[in-house]
Parts: sequence; C-alpha cells; structure tokens
Amino acid sequence: MNIAYVLQSLFLLSTMLDRHSTIAHSAYHDLLASLRDEAIAEIRGTPTRVDRGGRTYWYDTYRVGSDVKKTYVGEDNEELRTRIQRISALREGRENRRRNRARLVRLLRAEGFLGIDAAIGSLLHALASAGVFRLGGTVVGTQAFRLYEGELGVRFTFDQTAQTADIDIASFERLSLALEDTVSSPLDHVLKDFSFEPAPALEPGKTWRWKQTRNEMLVEFLTPSFTEDEPLRPLPALGVHAQSLHHLNYLLAEPILAAVTYRDGVLVQIPRPERFAIHKLIVADRRLDGPDSLKALKDRLQAEFLINVLALDRPDDLQEALEDALLRGKRWRERIKKSIDKSPSLQARLGPLT
Repeated sequence: MNIAYVLQSLFLLSTMLDRHSTIAHSAYHDLLASLRDEAIAEIRGTPTRVDRGGRTYWYDTYRVGSDVKKTYVGEDNEELRTRIQRISALREGRENRRRNRARLVRLLRAEGFLGIDAAIGSLLHALASAGVFRLGGTVVGTQAFRLYEGELGVRFTFDQTAQTADIDIASFERLSLALEDTVSSPLDHVLKDFSFEPAPALEPGKTWRWKQTRNEMLVEFLTPSFTEDEPLRPLPALGVHAQSLHHLNYLLAEPILAAVTYRDGVLVQIPRPERFAIHKLIVADRRLDGPDSLKALKDRLQAEFLINVLALDRPDDLQEALEDALLRGKRWRERIKKSIDKSPSLQARLGPLT
C-alpha cells in the first residue's frame, strides 16, 4: 500500500464524512465541561489528596456526626486541580448551570444529535448518581460507541444508530480495591427500582448480570482477565461481581468522560475512541468462528467508522493505540491483521502501519 494511495483515500474520506456543525460540537463540549464542573460543585466537605500505591487521588472529606467520611472524587491531574481551586465559584449558581445544560441538550437534539432511549437514559442517570462512573465504571459496547458522536463531532449513519438492549459496564478489580470507597446505594437496589432481577449465575452469590423483567434489557459488569482460574471477579467499589474477559485491560486504559444527552445531561466514562476501535478489531476476529458472526460484522463496522474518522482527525492517537496493541503479542497481531485484511477501508488506513 503506497503513501500516495493512502493520502488520496483520506482526502476522499474527508469529503464524505458527515460532521456536526461547529455550533453543535461546541455545545456538546460546553455540556461536558458543565457536568465536570458540577461533579466538583457537589463536594460537601474539604477536598483532600491521598497518596496510595504510587498514585494520588482526591477525596471529599466531611463529618457525619462524630465520624469522618471520605468519598472518592477522582485521580489527580491538572484539570481536576484547577476545578478544585474554583470550588467556591462552582458551588454558586448551580441551578442556572443546570438550566443551561438542559438548554444545551435541547440544542443538540435540534442539531440532529442522537437521542437516547428514556429507559436507558434514566438508568444511566441512576447508576451515575450511585457513583458507578465516579468509582471507575466504564460504559463499553454499543452504548459507548454512540457517545463518540459528541467526542468526535460526526454524525452516525442510520444503520449505526440502532439501539441495543444491553448496557455493559467494565472496571479494573485492582482500581476497585484501591479506591476504598463504595457506591452510595447498593446496585442491586438501584437495578431493582428499574425492575431488574439477578440473572442465574453458575456460582451462587456472584451476580454479574441483571435482566429487566418487562423486556430484554441486560446490565452486565465486566473486568479484565489476567488469569484463567477465576471467570468471575469482585468489584468491591461497585458491590458486584464481574465476568473477566481478555483484552479489556487494553480497552480500559486511560478512559475519558462523556456526556449523555438525557434531561440536563449525565456524566459517564467511556474508553478512548482509538482503543475502542482497535479493541473491536480484536474481538471481531474472536467472534468470527461461531454463533456470534453477526456481532463480529458489527464490531468491524464500528471499528471501520471510528478508524476512518481518527485517521483524519487524530492520526497520532490512532497510531499509538495500534502500536500498543501490536506490541502485546503474536495473537494480538494475528487477530488485528485478520480483521484488517477483511476490509479495503481498513487496509488503506492501517495496512501500512502493520
């Protein structure tokens, strides 16, 4: 694959991509910034730094009677420190900011942003309120894919907008242990309020999947697999067990925050788009031989869409994510190459890099 062909294909792609307006893209990032501000404005006590395991975390420290409580806020970084320095200002005018967020959500819908099913939106809102995403939970799967519309500022085609009845949430077991904090309300109670019941599990008392009794919606919790001996692992911060899966450690590295356009917005966490795309190439090949062949096609189509956008807008991020995956072993390289070989589009974008 020569460089001239790659550059020509990228130029043709740039004329084909259907992008949101500058107004819509700015409104999305204003919504996201306001939700991040609100997360700090909700701190009820004193922001406190805690060093643990070579990392620095921020906690909200406050008293309840004679007890001192600590609620996890986030891992230390410059952006979080800047917001904490503005905490007094952020605590003022919260109602005006909430109304502005609702206005931004209406504007985004008027600009053609994907809506979200009310049932999914309300459930994500309840999970966020309980602290699931604050405590490291990351939305993965198709629900995460839909949220890249705002992050990347591009419109999805009709076949990419299909809703799925599943909500998959993944987290690191080690992070869940390190935070020494838990959700504000047990998740089985939160899910029960939405008519979810624990799905039968092979190991009693280790629930990782819930099914809604009135329809086919599923909520599943996942975690990276580092050994073969224990398919279900605990996530203490979330108070649930999770199915351990290979390659999730790659997907969950350095996740980003995203805004769900429901009511006045919901702040969730999703994988980085470049890692999501490369991960889809891997799982597409894993699913190819078996009953999940249709899912493999969907995985590859989602990867193609994101890679086409990232090759234009964030080529360095895409190349870094690909190189990281290729360096993780022979099987990783084989799976990625097999998925690339099935798509002329992916061969044009990634072939020269592999």
